[in-house]
Amino acid sequence: RFMRNCQEKLGIMLCDIDGGGLRNAIPREAHAVFGVPAGQADEMRRLTGQFAATFAEEYKYTDAGVRLEVREAGKPATVIDAGTQRSLLLALQGVANGVLAMSRSMPGLVETSTNLASVKFADEGRIVVTSSQRSSVESAKADAAASVGAAFRLAGAEVEHGEGYPGWNPDPSIRLFGTRPKVRAIHAGLECGLFLEKYPKLEMISVGPTLRGVHSPDERLEIATVDKFWKFLIEILRTL
Repeated sequence: RFMRNCQEKLGIMLCDIDGGGLRNAIPREAHAVFGVPAGQADEMRRLTGQFAATFAEEYKYTDAGVRLEVREAGKPATVIDAGTQRSLLLALQGVANGVLAMSRSMPGLVETSTNLASVKFADEGRIVVTSSQRSSVESAKADAAASVGAAFRLAGAEVEHGEGYPGWNPDPSIRLFGTRPKVRAIHAGLECGLFLEKYPKLEMISVGPTLRGVHSPDERLEIATVDKFWKFLIEILRTL
């Protein structure tokens, strides 16, 4: 949004974008290198302050640490052509990103979402944008993927779709700890769904201690859950 505004008001010239990381993680940070026409540096700084304040207000309840900064950089050797820049920035602002629908069967559960995971300037003059879609409804997931693909095709991009994660329904048991488990659903992909797609009669379990902030530098483990996990694993092996 910031770069689109700067393009319209200042005519910036884009050199590089490096944003996000893994396709299955919400991006933590991104940076871009671009040129500003002579005499527009002060206006550039003014717009930066304006957008920084806007983002801080919008995200104050969900990401109080969000920030936008601009610093001087060395003059780049090349910039991308104006047509490609316009198409790229329009597509990045226009493509859907975030929650698309909430579950009607389980209150509070995200049903369908799409994540603009990364934007990279790759080799041979390629710009690679990676996006991932998730849904507990297969048809909705396919539609979300098609919508994202359509936005980039309209911008003149080549679009490729990879394989996703099928669903996996739980089969809870209460024998070991003697209490009925709390059944919850999470909006995520898991390899178990892929196994079950090939072997529909397979009994399987994904088990482990409680983890927080998975797929990020903030990932951590809840130590108090390790003992229960260990006893559960030993009982499974003993039973087998």
